[in-house]
Amino acid sequence: MISDQELNIALKKVRWLVLDVDGVLTDGKLYFDNSGNELKTFNTLDGHGIKMLQNSGVRVAIITGRRSNVVERRAHDLGVHKLIQGREDKFTALQELLTDEPCRLEDIAYIGDDYPDLLVMTRVGCPIAPPNAAPPVRDRALWITSSRGGEGAVREACDRIMQAQDTFDAALAPYTGEK
Repeated sequence: MISDQELNIALKKVRWLVLDVDGVLTDGKLYFDNSGNELKTFNTLDGHGIKMLQNSGVRVAIITGRRSNVVERRAHDLGVHKLIQGREDKFTALQELLTDEPCRLEDIAYIGDDYPDLLVMTRVGCPIAPPNAAPPVRDRALWITSSRGGEGAVREACDRIMQAQDTFDAALAPYTGEK
């Protein structure tokens, strides 16, 4: 783990927040109804944090190993800049994303929770994990959120990025009436 000051230095540079889905945006459980339809639950706090972060100028992308219409709809509803689904090779997927929209790896924060996230997490400037992540993932994270995946971990990261970049108060102002 690093100090709060070192974490703030890393978060201040973030231009992209890249997210895994299962275990990060959701609780990691897979739900299926009797017709075989996949169901996922998303936290509204995470969603609003993503919108606020994007409005502050940080781009958000999702890279997930599974394909899901539910994830596509959620990404669309949140205005997520880029969604890449069905990719276990997440670092290759990230490199493809950066071909279209260049950014230095050290300016990327990535939130992951399982082994397929490790290669990306060891390459980006600010790897983040929720506390429910696999131990090797937590070991490689600069920061472990207090909230679990699907329970506000993404919101916590969004708020912390905006605080480090001095954009949080401006993002919060429309809700408080303060300027």
